[in-house]
Amino acid sequence: MAADGFSSLGRSAAADIVLPRRGTEVRPADQRDQRADGLILALTLDSGIDLEEDRLRAAGVDITLPLREEPWGERLFQITDPNGVVVQFVEWAAPAS
Repeated sequence: MAADGFSSLGRSAAADIVLPRRGTEVRPADQRDQRADGLILALTLDSGIDLEEDRLRAAGVDITLPLREEPWGERLFQITDPNGVVVQFVEWAAPAS
């Protein structure tokens, strides 16, 4: 879901992640201009990470780190919200030898 000033990521799970734009009046006055620094929010997917990256890209989301696979078996890609929060999508695969 998205509207002027925020995006909300949701799946069939127990939580939604809301990423409001800095300065938006949805946030309390003392929080409106805060920016995240050094935060990575990692979401683990059971499967379908390729499809999730394709879906987000097609929806116009800027993929700030394209899908890649690490030697230890982690497949991941990242997006970054306007506040600097890095949202990392992870799927675990069998590590390469």
